[in-house]
Amino acid sequence: MKISTLGRHFREGSKNVFRNGWMSFASASAIAISLFILGVFLLLALNVGHMTEEIEGQVEIRVFLDVVVDQEQRNQLQNEIGAIPEVTKVTFISKEEGMLQLRDKLGEVVEGLDGDNNPLPDSFAVEVQDPKQVAEISDKIMQMNEGKEIPPVTDVKYGEGMVEKLFMVTNTIRWVGIILVVGLAFTAMFLIANTIKLTILSRRKEISIMKLVGATNSFIRWPFFIEGALLGFIGSLIPVLLLLYGYNQLFNYIQQDTGLLYISLIPSSEIVYSVGGLLMAIGIIIGVWGSTLSVRKYLKV
Repeated sequence: MKISTLGRHFREGSKNVFRNGWMSFASASAIAISLFILGVFLLLALNVGHMTEEIEGQVEIRVFLDVVVDQEQRNQLQNEIGAIPEVTKVTFISKEEGMLQLRDKLGEVVEGLDGDNNPLPDSFAVEVQDPKQVAEISDKIMQMNEGKEIPPVTDVKYGEGMVEKLFMVTNTIRWVGIILVVGLAFTAMFLIANTIKLTILSRRKEISIMKLVGATNSFIRWPFFIEGALLGFIGSLIPVLLLLYGYNQLFNYIQQDTGLLYISLIPSSEIVYSVGGLLMAIGIIIGVWGSTLSVRKYLKV
């Protein structure tokens, strides 16, 4: 295709957007509303997934040591636990540190349990690559007692029972989010494509006349192809800008409000541009797709 011909197609496609003002406005509005709703749910689903990952990441194994374990045995055991491939970090927590952590959680309930009155044993806090492997790794740690005259590990806890329920809930949340986003994406595609089809339908006589006077299919199709892409771009640009601004304001508000520190959103720089790019790509592709399907129907004269 010659550059001059391509330029003509771009000019005609651009003119058609403004020439058919109300229909173009209706198409761009349908795209904007559909993609805005999709974008909101997509951001929500991504952040819910992020929060569930953070919750799962807080799952750890606590390994309690026998009171007779000396420093040499403790270091040896720490190295053995750290050598397990699935383990990412092993932190020693003395009985004094453990009591301080307990006091932060329970307050005055544990007052007076210091020094010789401290009933807590020394322990290790073990972090793993995949929180779903805590039960398996706990069994491996307990097996380290085998063959030793005095078993160094008295107990291993990881929240058995509660952890399994947590994983079940987080998996359900993930799947619900995925299903909602996919369903909304298909709904948006259907609405946008059909609105653009109505825009082309209103000009079916124009297409038939051009075909009858000898215009080739590609000559007729290209301006509509460009028009669909422009409508998709314009319609997606509006929700993308609104989502960029709104999400950034929400993120800054939550970061500054100390009462909402427990809510952890994905930083704006890591999410809004990728989501914005995805929405714009969806708008343009569906715009072109809707135009192409509609024009093809009226090229058969």
